[in-house]
Amino acid sequence: MAKVTLPDGKILDTPNGVTVADVAGMIGQKLAKDAIAGKINGELADLSQAVTQDCKLEILTPKADNPDSMYVLRHSCAHVMAEAVCYLFPETKLVYGPPVDNGYYYDIDLDRPITPEDFEAIEAKMTEIVKADKPFIRYEMGRDEGMTKLKAEDNRYKIDNAERAEGLLSFYTTGTNQGSDFEDLCRGPHVPSTGRVGAFKITSVAGAYYRGDAREKMLQRIYGTVWPSKKELADYLHRLEEAKKRDHRILGKQLDLYSMHEEIGPGLVHWHPKGSLIRYLIERFWTDEHLKRGYDIVYTPHIASERIYQVSGHLEKYADMMYSPMDIDGVNYYLKPMNCPSHYKMYLSDIRSYRDLPIRMCELGTVYRYEPSGTLHGMLRVRGFTQDDAHTFCTPEQLGQELDLILELMDFMMRSFGYSYKAYLATRPEKYLGTLQEWERATEELRAALQRRDLDYEIDEGGGVFYAPKIDIKLIDSMGREWQGPTHQVDLQAAKRFGITYVGADNAPHEPIIIHRTVLGSMERFVGGLIEHYAGAFPMWLAPVHAVVASISEKSASYAREVYDRLRNAGLRVELDTSAEKIGPKKHNARKQKVPYILVVGEKEAADGTVNVNDRTGKTIGTERLDSFIARCKKEIDERALGTAIS
Repeated sequence: MAKVTLPDGKILDTPNGVTVADVAGMIGQKLAKDAIAGKINGELADLSQAVTQDCKLEILTPKADNPDSMYVLRHSCAHVMAEAVCYLFPETKLVYGPPVDNGYYYDIDLDRPITPEDFEAIEAKMTEIVKADKPFIRYEMGRDEGMTKLKAEDNRYKIDNAERAEGLLSFYTTGTNQGSDFEDLCRGPHVPSTGRVGAFKITSVAGAYYRGDAREKMLQRIYGTVWPSKKELADYLHRLEEAKKRDHRILGKQLDLYSMHEEIGPGLVHWHPKGSLIRYLIERFWTDEHLKRGYDIVYTPHIASERIYQVSGHLEKYADMMYSPMDIDGVNYYLKPMNCPSHYKMYLSDIRSYRDLPIRMCELGTVYRYEPSGTLHGMLRVRGFTQDDAHTFCTPEQLGQELDLILELMDFMMRSFGYSYKAYLATRPEKYLGTLQEWERATEELRAALQRRDLDYEIDEGGGVFYAPKIDIKLIDSMGREWQGPTHQVDLQAAKRFGITYVGADNAPHEPIIIHRTVLGSMERFVGGLIEHYAGAFPMWLAPVHAVVASISEKSASYAREVYDRLRNAGLRVELDTSAEKIGPKKHNARKQKVPYILVVGEKEAADGTVNVNDRTGKTIGTERLDSFIARCKKEIDERALGTAIS
């Protein structure tokens, strides 16, 4: 008998050889009907997988909020799409088709281009396959036999995939007729039959080099999405349309915030005046809040000798993300990929006592990392970016209070921008440096800091970097999407590697604890995310232009200029429109630029010393005395009110 432990702790005694599906039936008839896959000791498995020993078992059903369930649905739907494409275009060579966030893709080698006009035919064939409700049948082969089979099929991509795999090779057919039904090299798992795939749609097609290698042939990558129900699919497609309206690449151009230039290089952001102003305001806010909390602002060079990266380990572990070196006086210099080594060297420029600690260094430091061209994405994935790095050097006794300070600052800043967030405690990975005792102590300090703030958090088992456990923060934007946000790492190795010490009360040298920390991440990614979070409608304190003053006619143009001057003298950012255009188009142009307020002035307003206030949503707020309007704007700015920015 095998003892099967269920998620609620209940233990079932099962005969050896029962399947995951059998166990689902033992639990309940409805669960057996709804089940699509299982999870045995943390590993996903088909319902047909035999349970041969004591284990923990979870039965998966189609749930949009369960990542494991969605993985199986997406993987299975990619398989169905591959079958449809191969039926319609028999010369297709399949490459691979993994699940991704919100969907899946399949890379194919096909000389004929797939276009959006083909999506309807592919979806129709997929629907036919789903309606046939054919079973997914798994079979395995020894490596030699499997490789012989694949070589006979003459698909270099599948051969390459098989060579990278370990152990037996597994194949899936859709149907019971091995040899005639569609099949694919695949590790699985899949839903029990094609009829269980869910509601799907092909979303796009793009080019992609095989394994990201630009020397390889350009493949076609067909993207799709799948959801447990038609309603969930419709909701997702609606969210997708809303996301397109918020695309920072489109809004960035419309609002004249930034640009990229192939002649200068992909992945290198050029900040236009309005975008630069937004960045400046964020950086000033960031700087002020750090100074309030006892941080020291530092600046470090953009290049450094290879010697420092040999000590830090970057050349050993991160060489593929560093740009080719420059020979300066016979020594190789690199564009810096991280700010950490320079901060360490500044700490080492003097002898430090325990009385000097904690030392908190922070820098808006520009770094450079190689990203393959296929991964670059507007401001969100770039090759040069400014990171809000900070390093705290503290004693073990100070670690808790320093983590509290960091989490308080993170929470304050995220809420100031209108973000809620989720916290994750990333623990020791399989390969790590340092002792088990060091890892346990650091992890528990992070856990305790989260608990002191009453922060709900999830465990990211094994998600720490090789030198440190960490707290990762995922920001939740106004559309409910998650963004990678702040991260806080308790470094267990840097002090040893660099010989960083402080003199303790006992006059002996001790290693300080070093906390790596970002709050915003990179300015490029953070501002790109804010553009989408606010749909370009920045709150007053960040808006490049606070108000547009628009005259109704030439008769009120003089008063419009007077209003403009008074607003400017009051410290507001203002534009003036006294053109011959009618007032309707003037207001439309200001709303298109997402300007918070449009002040309409005519002869009546000139006579009364007032302004007619409209907001960017099209709402008429009404007539207001100018002094009152200025005071209200200043209050909105000083309080960093979000207003209509995320409504």
